[in-house]
Amino acid sequence: MLTVFTKELRSFLSSLIAYIVIVVFLTGIGLFMWVFPSTNVLDYGYADLESLFTLAPYVFMFLIPAITMRTFAEEKKTGTMELLFTRPLTDWDIILGKYLSSLVLVILALVPTLVYYFSIYQLGVQPGNIDTPGTMGSYVGLILLGAVFTAIGLLASVLTESQIVSFIVALFLCFIFFEGFGYLANIRDSSDFSYYIVQLGISYHYETIRRGLIDSRNLMYFFSVITVMLLTTKLILGSRKW
Repeated sequence: MLTVFTKELRSFLSSLIAYIVIVVFLTGIGLFMWVFPSTNVLDYGYADLESLFTLAPYVFMFLIPAITMRTFAEEKKTGTMELLFTRPLTDWDIILGKYLSSLVLVILALVPTLVYYFSIYQLGVQPGNIDTPGTMGSYVGLILLGAVFTAIGLLASVLTESQIVSFIVALFLCFIFFEGFGYLANIRDSSDFSYYIVQLGISYHYETIRRGLIDSRNLMYFFSVITVMLLTTKLILGSRKW
């Protein structure tokens, strides 16, 4: 697994697309936080990172599929998957190596946003007047969200040889899992039934963690979705039908 992880991470960091994706992410978030009217921190009037944690999931829907679209699709198209299978690696070594390298890149994209935290930390009427525990909890939620989207992106990539198709499928699945269940719940008449439908979506658990409620049920949800996605990827990879 470490061999695949190192190879994939080195490949990511040596390619232009990784830096383009990260720059686009930081630029987009920065514009909404500091420039655009009504969403920027100065107009908002509160010393918090509400804009970041509200907008980041939607940016992730595009960012993460762009990162993961090449993980399997490119290797299947170029025929290098067969070379991986000739090495003393299990399917899980390949999957986890690719998954963790993609997730590390997602986390690396988040690290520079800490600059926004320290900026707002100093911008308050009283420096330091920011909910630091709540902010850290929101970062945990964002990392878990990124972990789920990465698993979805990996599954989309193993389904096809086309990186474009992989990107579109991953984008669609990320949107469905994040917002789809909420929309479905809104068209139901039974409020009790709608409550359970909403809980199937990522958005419900992400927003719960953002409020500082990091309990076992939310963590179990994220880890369960990740596990299901990776197991499905393993089943498809194990079929070797390409």
